[in-house]
Amino acid sequence: MATIKAFVFDAYGTLFNVHSVIELCNRLFPGQGEELSEIWRSKQLEYTWLRSLMGRYVHFGKVTEDALVFACKHLELTLDESMKERLMEEYKKLRTFPEVPEVLKLLNGKKRVIFSNGSPDILKPVVHFNGLDDHIDDILTVDDAKVYKPDPKSYTVVLEKLHVKREEVLFISSNPWDAAGAKSFGFHVAWVNRNNKTMDELNQSPDIIVSDLYGVLQI
Repeated sequence: MATIKAFVFDAYGTLFNVHSVIELCNRLFPGQGEELSEIWRSKQLEYTWLRSLMGRYVHFGKVTEDALVFACKHLELTLDESMKERLMEEYKKLRTFPEVPEVLKLLNGKKRVIFSNGSPDILKPVVHFNGLDDHIDDILTVDDAKVYKPDPKSYTVVLEKLHVKREEVLFISSNPWDAAGAKSFGFHVAWVNRNNKTMDELNQSPDIIVSDLYGVLQI
């Protein structure tokens, strides 16, 4: 790991807890928050993959909104425009996992970068909301490649924007499919296995597995 020049973090599920929307979901739809959040996130990911396969890219905000509409229809919940706007705004206020601010601060002196499926109009506000502006050196997104992770073309954004080689990147993600995609691309990979998940059977094993981001400090 002595060759690492950039610590590149996935955003959703790695730095920011997508299920922090459950609180607002429950206020709007009592008792439905957890299931709504789970379906919303699942469909959000599915739509990124499907759109990549179909060659029909739209920015992440649109994907997220479409997934929300689907989730509400599936649960037979009435989603008016005001509710939709409030829930979409909540994505700009997702909370970090507890250790994130301290770990990013302790990595001061290293290149700390976000690379996400998210679009800048959502990512920049959530970084600011959590007070991470001084601890993130750059925010990169698949918007530049117009294709979602784990398509190999998406990861080239990191190389082009940071002017680094693949072996000079430590890519950090909690999403097994993302960890596998980044490893297949040629990055060093740390998989943050927060919830004792099973790694996907894609013949792409991460270099290290940690239970939270504190493990990254031991590299």
